Amino acid sequence: MTTELGIWEIAVLALLREGPMHPYQMQSLLRLRHKDEILALKRGSLYHAIVRLVRDEFIAAKSTSRNGRRPERTTYAITAAGRKEFTRVLRQIIAIPRRESSEFMAAMSFLVHLTPVEAMPRLEERAHHLENEIALRSAGVSAASAHVLRINLVESEYLIAILNAELAWVRNLIAEIASGNLSWDLKNVLKDARAIALKDAHYEE
Repeated sequence: MTTELGIWEIAVLALLREGPMHPYQMQSLLRLRHKDEILALKRGSLYHAIVRLVRDEFIAAKSTSRNGRRPERTTYAITAAGRKEFTRVLRQIIAIPRRESSEFMAAMSFLVHLTPVEAMPRLEERAHHLENEIALRSAGVSAASAHVLRINLVESEYLIAILNAELAWVRNLIAEIASGNLSWDLKNVLKDARAIALKDAHYEE
């Protein structure tokens, strides 16, 4: 039964669209092009994606070879069905925004459970981490640009833009809390929440 392609399946199909290759070649290319920074490259994830794609007949084993005492390596090739599904899903993902889960966004919905004094240093710490990540990823893009075309790095540019936007938002939030434009009293917040919960409990009875 065919399932919706995940980002790992898309990555494998994209590589095989360039030509047949074995998993080790795929890993090497992903690292060379800095895709591992986006995909959180793990050998298991790559092989699981390959298994799913073979099952759905989007790729097929082309040959198996052995180099000395090394384990056998299977070379895979994309099928006609795989090419069709790859372009269909890629077009859909690029065109239609999806609401993706964010641990940070979920945590921010509970920021009220910290006092402003507690929240400030945590937000400042996050801003510091974001600055470091932006610098690190920017350096990575600069280094990779000597080996690949810019079109192969646009997803890294997008990520850096998202990080910069988050950093600007966090800095603005820090400034608002510091100035007193954004303030809350945790004791009153909890008191009001308990009162509402008690009221709802009586209503349900």
